[in-house]
Amino acid sequence: MKTFRAPLLAGCVLVSLLMFGIKSDAVRAQKSTTWKLVWQDEFNEKNGSPVNAKKWTHEVGGAGWGNHELEYYTNRIENSYQADGMLVIKAIKESFSGTDRVTREYTSARLTTRKNFTVTYGKIEARIKVPRGQGIWPAFWMLGADIDSVHWPRCGEIDIMENIGKEPATIHGTIHGPGYFGNKGLTSSYLLSNRKSFADSFHTFTVEWEPNIIRFYCDNNLYKTVTPADLPSGTSWVYDHSFFILLNVAVGGDWPGSPDATTSFPQEMLVDYVRVYQRD
Repeated sequence: MKTFRAPLLAGCVLVSLLMFGIKSDAVRAQKSTTWKLVWQDEFNEKNGSPVNAKKWTHEVGGAGWGNHELEYYTNRIENSYQADGMLVIKAIKESFSGTDRVTREYTSARLTTRKNFTVTYGKIEARIKVPRGQGIWPAFWMLGADIDSVHWPRCGEIDIMENIGKEPATIHGTIHGPGYFGNKGLTSSYLLSNRKSFADSFHTFTVEWEPNIIRFYCDNNLYKTVTPADLPSGTSWVYDHSFFILLNVAVGGDWPGSPDATTSFPQEMLVDYVRVYQRD
């Protein structure tokens, strides 16, 4: 009996150590699947405050933004401000002339974190109540931070949420890159099960962006997963570098079409929060 006890004991110790090691690895793996908050804006400053300049900057202009849009994006408090714990982006029907000598019949706001915050991979999420009406085009999206050097679409674009007024019950999630952009972007949509309008209440829009995979969610429902295998032949995956966040409400454009007699103004997009997480 003695001749076998030591090897048996050693074996038990080895098995225990192996089991402990496996358990530790499992615990570490489980921990690595959790998300840690790394950036946020809760828009909790006093009513009437402008956006936090340490987090957001305005992109200003009325040249159509590549989509034949009809609005002039301003940095005025009338078009973007904080109220009741939310960001308000307001599209207004008014004649406005900018310093670029462009005159438009609508104003709105386009906000970006480009100068303040970029991220490579993460869970990017916002809780939003979109505006409504024919020709209204709200968006929560991201662009590659190398846009100045490589230009669009090679920089990459991740549209976390877009809605056009003529599709009130539908939001779209899309990626654009070299060889798959514009109406050839890889896109999918999420339809409210009760076919109500997204403008009726707040909804949460999310992407989980990790190496070689992007997942799109609406209200925690996964509705699209995109990987390099989904790309058109001969095109490249351009989602392995830093991106910045944008929020805007466009008026008109190639996709939504122009406002008509049914469209009321002003229209507001309400943003409860924007949060960015990364793997812990």
